[in-house]
Amino acid sequence: MDFISKLQKIWEKNNSLLCIGLDPDIDKLPDSFKSSNNPLFEFNKAIIDATADLVCAFKPNSAFYEAHGAKGIEELKQTFDYIRSDYPDIPLILDFKRGDIGNTNNFYAQFAFDYLGVDAVTVQSWQGREAIQPFLDIKDKGIIVWCKASNEGSGEFQDLELNGKKLYLQIAENVSKEWNTNTNCLLVVGATYPSELKEVRNIVGDNMVLLVPGIGAQGGDTEAAVKASVNSKGDGVIINSARGIIYASGGQDFAEKARAKAIETRDLINLYR
Repeated sequence: MDFISKLQKIWEKNNSLLCIGLDPDIDKLPDSFKSSNNPLFEFNKAIIDATADLVCAFKPNSAFYEAHGAKGIEELKQTFDYIRSDYPDIPLILDFKRGDIGNTNNFYAQFAFDYLGVDAVTVQSWQGREAIQPFLDIKDKGIIVWCKASNEGSGEFQDLELNGKKLYLQIAENVSKEWNTNTNCLLVVGATYPSELKEVRNIVGDNMVLLVPGIGAQGGDTEAAVKASVNSKGDGVIINSARGIIYASGGQDFAEKARAKAIETRDLINLYR
């Protein structure tokens, strides 16, 4: 099943637009995990089991695993393998923001799709369509292009004007009208910029999905972000939260508290759909 179809099914099944970022920082994990042979995976597994019926996707950020070298990559693969085995209907997003010339991107794509077995990846737009084409050619996978980031300094380049149009809006226009020939492109726009989210939604229309990070720990307003990003059907968006859910408690009740926070977040998102 292709990524977009899988996403649409889980939106309906779980009645959820919530994505949980599986970004485990070893220093923030409960003490019981620090003596484990696979602390990142074991922590992830507990979060996944506690929240799988509440989400529309899981999104590990590769940096949290790469920092631990080969062992971290092994635990990243364990995480994806576990979700595919026990929760096969949940889409898997690898947040690795890759971007390079086409020849290099071929190997990034092999790592993500062939080795890790994910359903979608995040990529950079800076190199242009020609360089990203190896990703775009994989028709059944989601290619999530960074458009307007959630961090405070994102406007340094993304808000620069090009022929009277801000760069992030030009990216949205190019991706939606020229790159999305296989209808497998998505755009990343931060929840911390609801006005910009609305602009991007107006450009791409109802049929493109937006990935929206930045609620929770980053301070994005959930109501404003949801209202700005959903399409006319009340979906078309993946709202991501990581730290605000997975670290809802630093104690042994972390999974229980993560579930409670995920329910609260899902229900708040649904309130404004």
